[in-house]
Amino acid sequence: MEVPVPRASSSLATTILLATALFLVTTTILRRRGHRHRQARKHNVPPGPRPWSVIGNLNLLGALPHRTIHELSARYGPLMSLRFGAFPAVVSSSVEVAEVLLRTQDLAYLDRPRMACGKYTVYNYSGMLWSHYGPYWRQLRKLWITELLSARQIRLTERVRAEEVRAMLRDLHPTTMATAASTSSSSSTGRAPVVLKEHLLMVTLNVISRMVLGKKYVGEQGPGGSAAAAAPEEFRWMIEEIFFHNGALHVGDMVPWLSWLDPHGYVGRMKPLAKMFDRFIEHVLREHGDRRRLEGDAFVPRDIVGTQDHNHSAKIKSGYPNRKKNERTVMNAIQQLSEDSAIFHRCIMTAHTVYN
Repeated sequence: MEVPVPRASSSLATTILLATALFLVTTTILRRRGHRHRQARKHNVPPGPRPWSVIGNLNLLGALPHRTIHELSARYGPLMSLRFGAFPAVVSSSVEVAEVLLRTQDLAYLDRPRMACGKYTVYNYSGMLWSHYGPYWRQLRKLWITELLSARQIRLTERVRAEEVRAMLRDLHPTTMATAASTSSSSSTGRAPVVLKEHLLMVTLNVISRMVLGKKYVGEQGPGGSAAAAAPEEFRWMIEEIFFHNGALHVGDMVPWLSWLDPHGYVGRMKPLAKMFDRFIEHVLREHGDRRRLEGDAFVPRDIVGTQDHNHSAKIKSGYPNRKKNERTVMNAIQQLSEDSAIFHRCIMTAHTVYN
Protein backbone atom coordinates (compact mmCIF):
# COMPACT_ATOMS: atom_id res chain seq x y z
CA MET A 1 0.00 0.00 0.00
CA GLU A 2 1.39 3.35 -1.04
CA VAL A 3 1.34 6.25 1.36
CA PRO A 4 1.09 9.70 -0.36
CA VAL A 5 3.68 12.27 0.67
CA PRO A 6 2.13 15.56 1.78
CA ARG A 7 2.97 18.62 -0.32
CA ALA A 8 3.94 20.59 2.77
CA SER A 9 6.81 18.21 3.47
CA SER A 10 8.06 18.59 -0.12
CA SER A 11 8.04 22.39 0.07
CA LEU A 12 9.73 22.27 3.47
CA ALA A 13 12.50 20.07 2.09
CA THR A 14 12.97 22.44 -0.85
CA THR A 15 13.19 25.43 1.51
CA ILE A 16 15.77 23.69 3.69
CA LEU A 17 17.79 22.73 0.62
CA LEU A 18 17.77 26.30 -0.72
CA ALA A 19 18.68 27.74 2.68
CA THR A 20 21.58 25.29 2.99
CA ALA A 21 22.84 26.17 -0.50
CA LEU A 22 22.57 29.90 0.24
CA PHE A 23 24.45 29.41 3.52
CA LEU A 24 27.24 27.51 1.78
CA VAL A 25 27.57 30.13 -0.98
CA THR A 26 27.63 32.99 1.54
CA THR A 27 30.21 31.20 3.68
CA THR A 28 32.42 30.59 0.65
CA ILE A 29 32.24 34.23 -0.43
CA LEU A 30 33.02 35.50 3.06
CA ARG A 31 35.94 33.10 3.42
CA ARG A 32 37.38 34.25 0.09
CA ARG A 33 37.01 37.88 1.08
CA GLY A 34 38.65 37.20 4.41
CA HIS A 35 41.51 35.46 2.62
CA ARG A 36 41.99 38.47 0.35
CA HIS A 37 41.91 40.83 3.33
CA ARG A 38 44.49 38.70 5.14
CA GLN A 39 46.70 38.82 2.07
CA ALA A 40 46.28 42.61 1.90
CA ARG A 41 47.30 42.92 5.54
CA LYS A 42 50.57 41.21 4.73
CA HIS A 43 51.67 44.34 2.84
CA ASN A 44 53.96 46.66 4.73
CA VAL A 45 51.41 49.43 5.20
CA PRO A 46 52.06 52.40 7.51
CA PRO A 47 50.58 52.31 11.01
CA GLY A 48 47.08 53.59 11.54
CA PRO A 49 43.82 53.04 13.39
CA ARG A 50 41.98 49.79 12.80
CA PRO A 51 39.25 50.32 10.16
CA TRP A 52 35.70 49.09 10.44
CA SER A 53 34.27 46.67 7.89
CA VAL A 54 32.20 49.04 5.72
CA ILE A 55 32.90 52.63 6.70
CA GLY A 56 36.60 52.20 7.40
CA ASN A 57 37.88 55.08 9.52
CA LEU A 58 35.08 57.50 8.64
CA ASN A 59 33.80 57.23 12.19
CA LEU A 60 36.94 59.04 13.39
CA LEU A 61 36.38 62.14 11.24
CA GLY A 62 34.56 64.89 13.08
CA ALA A 63 33.26 68.27 11.98
CA LEU A 64 36.84 69.40 11.28
CA PRO A 65 38.60 66.48 9.54
CA HIS A 66 41.95 68.27 9.24
CA ARG A 67 42.18 68.61 13.02
CA THR A 68 41.21 64.98 13.51
CA ILE A 69 43.89 63.84 11.07
CA HIS A 70 46.44 66.05 12.84
CA GLU A 71 45.59 64.43 16.16
CA LEU A 72 45.87 60.96 14.61
CA SER A 73 49.25 61.81 13.07
CA ALA A 74 50.54 62.83 16.50
CA ARG A 75 49.62 59.33 17.68
CA TYR A 76 50.61 57.17 14.69
CA GLY A 77 53.50 59.15 13.22
CA PRO A 78 54.22 61.35 10.18
CA LEU A 79 53.09 58.61 7.76
CA MET A 80 49.92 56.71 8.57
CA SER A 81 47.31 54.72 6.73
CA LEU A 82 43.57 55.35 6.86
CA ARG A 83 40.63 53.79 5.12
CA PHE A 84 37.78 55.99 3.91
CA GLY A 85 34.98 53.57 3.18
CA ALA A 86 36.24 51.24 0.46
CA PHE A 87 39.34 53.26 -0.41
CA PRO A 88 42.71 53.11 1.37
CA ALA A 89 44.59 56.35 1.94
CA VAL A 90 48.08 57.34 3.04
CA VAL A 91 48.40 60.54 5.07
CA SER A 92 51.66 62.47 5.25
CA SER A 93 52.22 64.94 8.09
CA SER A 94 55.87 65.94 7.64
CA VAL A 95 57.80 67.85 5.00
CA GLU A 96 60.21 64.98 4.36
CA VAL A 97 57.49 62.38 3.74
CA ALA A 98 55.44 64.82 1.66
CA GLU A 99 58.48 65.42 -0.56
CA VAL A 100 58.82 61.69 -1.16
CA LEU A 101 55.13 61.33 -2.04
CA LEU A 102 54.75 64.47 -4.16
CA ARG A 103 58.14 64.57 -5.86
CA THR A 104 59.89 61.20 -5.80
CA GLN A 105 56.77 59.01 -6.12
CA ASP A 106 54.50 61.60 -7.70
CA LEU A 107 53.37 59.39 -10.60
CA ALA A 108 51.89 56.89 -8.14
CA TYR A 109 49.70 59.56 -6.51
CA LEU A 110 48.60 61.65 -9.48
CA ASP A 111 45.27 59.94 -10.17
CA ARG A 112 42.18 61.71 -8.91
CA PRO A 113 39.34 59.88 -7.14
CA ARG A 114 36.02 59.60 -8.96
CA MET A 115 33.82 61.75 -6.73
CA ALA A 116 30.31 63.04 -7.26
CA CYS A 117 31.39 66.68 -7.44
CA GLY A 118 33.71 65.99 -10.37
CA LYS A 119 30.95 64.11 -12.17
CA TYR A 120 28.12 66.61 -11.81
CA THR A 121 29.86 70.01 -11.67
CA VAL A 122 33.01 69.52 -13.82
CA TYR A 123 31.47 67.86 -16.88
CA ASN A 124 32.10 64.23 -15.94
CA TYR A 125 35.65 64.64 -14.58
CA SER A 126 36.90 66.65 -17.58
CA GLY A 127 38.60 69.35 -15.49
CA MET A 128 42.27 69.21 -14.56
CA LEU A 129 41.44 68.79 -10.88
CA TRP A 130 39.35 65.63 -11.34
CA SER A 131 40.71 63.93 -14.48
CA HIS A 132 43.06 60.97 -14.25
CA TYR A 133 46.72 61.33 -15.06
CA GLY A 134 47.39 60.77 -18.74
CA PRO A 135 47.82 62.59 -22.08
CA TYR A 136 44.66 64.65 -21.53
CA TRP A 137 45.73 65.77 -18.05
CA ARG A 138 49.25 66.60 -19.26
CA GLN A 139 47.82 68.69 -22.10
CA LEU A 140 45.58 70.58 -19.67
CA ARG A 141 48.47 71.23 -17.31
CA LYS A 142 50.64 72.48 -20.17
CA LEU A 143 47.84 74.78 -21.31
CA TRP A 144 47.44 76.29 -17.85
CA ILE A 145 51.16 76.76 -17.23
CA THR A 146 52.18 78.11 -20.64
CA GLU A 147 49.12 80.16 -21.61
CA LEU A 148 46.41 80.72 -19.02
CA LEU A 149 48.53 81.19 -15.88
CA SER A 150 51.87 82.05 -17.43
CA ALA A 151 54.18 84.68 -15.96
CA ARG A 152 53.08 87.14 -18.64
CA GLN A 153 49.40 86.55 -17.87
CA ILE A 154 50.01 87.03 -14.14
CA ARG A 155 51.78 90.34 -14.82
CA LEU A 156 48.91 91.50 -17.04
CA THR A 157 46.36 90.80 -14.31
CA GLU A 158 48.38 92.40 -11.52
CA ARG A 159 46.39 95.60 -12.00
CA VAL A 160 43.17 93.70 -11.28
CA ARG A 161 44.40 92.46 -7.92
CA ALA A 162 45.70 95.91 -6.93
CA GLU A 163 42.38 97.57 -7.82
CA GLU A 164 40.36 95.06 -5.82
CA VAL A 165 42.58 95.44 -2.75
CA ARG A 166 42.23 99.25 -2.95
CA ALA A 167 38.46 98.86 -3.31
CA MET A 168 38.40 96.71 -0.18
CA LEU A 169 40.37 99.32 1.75
CA ARG A 170 37.97 102.04 0.59
CA ASP A 171 35.05 99.94 1.81
CA LEU A 172 36.74 99.21 5.11
CA HIS A 173 37.45 102.86 5.95
CA PRO A 174 33.83 104.10 6.25
CA THR A 175 32.85 100.81 7.90
CA THR A 176 35.46 101.16 10.61
CA MET A 177 34.67 104.84 11.10
CA ALA A 178 30.95 104.14 11.49
CA THR A 179 31.61 101.27 13.88
CA ALA A 180 33.99 103.38 15.94
CA ALA A 181 31.47 106.25 16.09
CA SER A 182 28.68 103.95 17.24
CA THR A 183 30.83 102.46 20.00
CA SER A 184 32.61 105.63 21.11
CA SER A 185 29.99 106.32 23.78
CA SER A 186 30.50 102.93 25.44
CA SER A 187 34.25 102.65 24.97
CA SER A 188 36.97 105.01 26.05
CA THR A 189 39.18 104.18 23.06
CA GLY A 190 36.46 104.31 20.41
CA ARG A 191 37.80 101.18 18.71
CA ALA A 192 35.77 98.20 17.57
CA PRO A 193 36.61 94.91 15.83
CA VAL A 194 35.88 94.50 12.13
CA VAL A 195 35.02 91.11 10.63
CA LEU A 196 37.39 90.72 7.67
CA LYS A 197 36.00 87.39 6.45
CA GLU A 198 33.25 88.98 4.36
CA HIS A 199 35.57 91.59 2.84
CA LEU A 200 38.27 89.06 2.00
CA LEU A 201 35.68 86.77 0.43
CA MET A 202 34.45 89.60 -1.78
CA VAL A 203 38.00 90.44 -2.85
CA THR A 204 38.68 86.80 -3.73
CA LEU A 205 35.47 86.42 -5.75
CA ASN A 206 36.00 89.70 -7.58
CA VAL A 207 39.60 88.86 -8.49
CA ILE A 208 38.60 85.41 -9.75
CA SER A 209 35.70 86.88 -11.70
CA ARG A 210 37.76 89.59 -13.40
CA MET A 211 40.79 87.38 -14.11
CA VAL A 212 38.77 84.49 -15.54
CA LEU A 213 35.64 86.12 -16.98
CA GLY A 214 36.71 89.72 -17.55
CA LYS A 215 33.96 91.25 -15.42
CA LYS A 216 33.10 91.69 -11.77
CA TYR A 217 29.94 89.65 -11.29
CA VAL A 218 29.66 90.00 -7.51
CA GLY A 219 29.80 93.69 -6.62
CA GLU A 220 27.93 96.49 -8.31
CA GLN A 221 30.77 98.97 -7.92
CA GLY A 222 34.23 99.02 -9.38
CA PRO A 223 35.62 98.26 -12.85
CA GLY A 224 33.65 95.86 -14.95
CA GLY A 225 30.26 96.36 -13.35
CA SER A 226 27.57 93.75 -13.02
CA ALA A 227 26.34 91.53 -15.83
CA ALA A 228 22.97 90.19 -16.91
CA ALA A 229 24.23 86.58 -16.95
CA ALA A 230 23.59 86.23 -13.24
CA ALA A 231 22.70 88.47 -10.37
CA PRO A 232 25.52 89.19 -7.91
CA GLU A 233 23.82 87.01 -5.30
CA GLU A 234 23.41 84.15 -7.80
CA PHE A 235 27.04 84.27 -8.91
CA ARG A 236 28.26 84.32 -5.35
CA TRP A 237 25.94 81.44 -4.46
CA MET A 238 27.24 79.36 -7.38
CA ILE A 239 30.89 79.87 -6.45
CA GLU A 240 30.26 79.14 -2.77
CA GLU A 241 28.27 76.01 -3.65
CA ILE A 242 31.07 74.73 -5.90
CA PHE A 243 33.63 75.32 -3.15
CA PHE A 244 31.37 73.59 -0.64
CA HIS A 245 30.70 70.48 -2.73
CA ASN A 246 34.40 70.11 -3.55
CA GLY A 247 34.97 69.51 0.15
CA ALA A 248 31.70 67.82 1.13
CA LEU A 249 31.69 64.15 2.11
CA HIS A 250 29.22 62.23 -0.05
CA VAL A 251 28.39 58.66 0.98
CA GLY A 252 28.77 57.29 -2.54
CA ASP A 253 32.28 58.73 -2.83
CA MET A 254 33.53 56.46 -0.05
CA VAL A 255 31.20 53.47 -0.45
CA PRO A 256 30.44 53.11 -4.19
CA TRP A 257 27.67 50.52 -3.80
CA LEU A 258 25.79 53.11 -1.71
CA SER A 259 26.04 55.81 -4.38
CA TRP A 260 22.26 55.70 -4.85
CA LEU A 261 21.91 56.86 -1.26
CA ASP A 262 22.00 60.64 -0.85
CA PRO A 263 21.15 61.30 2.83
CA HIS A 264 22.43 64.89 2.83
CA GLY A 265 20.95 65.80 -0.56
CA TYR A 266 24.32 66.78 -2.05
CA VAL A 267 23.68 65.21 -5.47
CA GLY A 268 20.24 66.79 -5.56
CA ARG A 269 21.90 70.18 -5.03
CA MET A 270 24.70 69.60 -7.52
CA LYS A 271 22.49 68.78 -10.51
CA PRO A 272 20.58 72.11 -10.62
CA LEU A 273 23.82 73.91 -9.75
CA ALA A 274 25.49 72.40 -12.84
CA LYS A 275 22.59 73.46 -15.09
CA MET A 276 22.64 76.98 -13.68
CA PHE A 277 26.40 77.24 -14.13
CA ASP A 278 26.06 75.95 -17.72
CA ARG A 279 23.67 78.78 -18.59
CA PHE A 280 26.01 81.30 -17.01
CA ILE A 281 29.08 80.01 -18.88
CA GLU A 282 27.18 79.95 -22.18
CA HIS A 283 26.28 83.61 -21.69
CA VAL A 284 29.91 84.51 -20.91
CA LEU A 285 31.16 82.64 -23.99
CA ARG A 286 28.62 84.41 -26.19
CA GLU A 287 29.79 87.78 -24.85
CA HIS A 288 33.43 86.96 -25.60
CA GLY A 289 32.55 85.58 -29.02
CA ASP A 290 30.58 88.71 -29.95
CA ARG A 291 33.45 90.94 -28.85
CA ARG A 292 36.00 88.87 -30.80
CA ARG A 293 33.89 89.01 -33.97
CA LEU A 294 33.28 92.76 -33.53
CA GLU A 295 36.96 93.65 -33.09
CA GLY A 296 38.25 91.20 -35.70
CA ASP A 297 42.02 91.14 -36.10
CA ALA A 298 42.39 93.88 -33.47
CA PHE A 299 41.02 91.57 -30.78
CA VAL A 300 43.22 91.41 -27.67
CA PRO A 301 42.21 88.95 -24.90
CA ARG A 302 41.82 90.51 -21.46
CA ASP A 303 41.03 87.45 -19.36
CA ILE A 304 41.50 83.69 -19.23
CA VAL A 305 38.31 82.91 -21.16
CA GLY A 306 39.31 85.36 -23.90
CA THR A 307 42.83 83.92 -24.05
CA GLN A 308 41.55 80.37 -24.36
CA ASP A 309 38.96 81.36 -26.98
CA HIS A 310 41.57 83.26 -28.99
CA ASN A 311 44.09 80.40 -28.86
CA HIS A 312 41.44 77.86 -29.81
CA SER A 313 40.33 79.91 -32.81
CA ALA A 314 43.93 80.45 -33.91
CA LYS A 315 44.68 76.73 -33.70
CA ILE A 316 41.58 75.89 -35.72
CA LYS A 317 42.53 78.40 -38.42
CA SER A 318 46.15 77.27 -38.58
CA GLY A 319 45.26 73.60 -38.39
CA TYR A 320 42.68 73.60 -41.17
CA PRO A 321 45.17 73.71 -44.09
CA ASN A 322 47.35 71.14 -42.34
CA ARG A 323 44.36 68.88 -41.91
CA LYS A 324 43.55 69.17 -45.61
CA LYS A 325 47.17 68.41 -46.44
CA ASN A 326 47.13 65.38 -44.16
CA GLU A 327 43.93 64.14 -45.76
CA ARG A 328 45.48 64.39 -49.23
CA THR A 329 48.60 62.57 -48.02
CA VAL A 330 46.54 59.74 -46.55
CA MET A 331 44.44 59.42 -49.69
CA ASN A 332 47.57 59.28 -51.88
CA ALA A 333 49.08 56.63 -49.61
CA ILE A 334 45.92 54.53 -49.81
CA GLN A 335 45.91 54.83 -53.58
CA GLN A 336 49.57 53.77 -53.84
CA LEU A 337 49.00 50.80 -51.55
CA SER A 338 45.98 49.65 -53.52
CA GLU A 339 47.99 49.74 -56.77
CA ASP A 340 51.17 48.02 -55.51
CA SER A 341 50.53 44.72 -53.72
CA ALA A 342 54.20 44.27 -52.70
CA ILE A 343 54.26 47.57 -50.81
CA PHE A 344 50.90 46.74 -49.24
CA HIS A 345 52.19 43.34 -48.04
CA ARG A 346 55.33 44.97 -46.62
CA CYS A 347 53.25 47.53 -44.71
CA ILE A 348 51.04 44.77 -43.29
CA MET A 349 54.09 42.81 -42.07
CA THR A 350 55.58 45.97 -40.52
CA ALA A 351 52.32 46.73 -38.74
CA HIS A 352 52.16 43.18 -37.36
CA THR A 353 55.77 43.46 -36.15
CA VAL A 354 55.17 46.79 -34.40
CA TYR A 355 51.88 45.62 -32.89
CA ASN A 356 53.37 42.40 -31.54
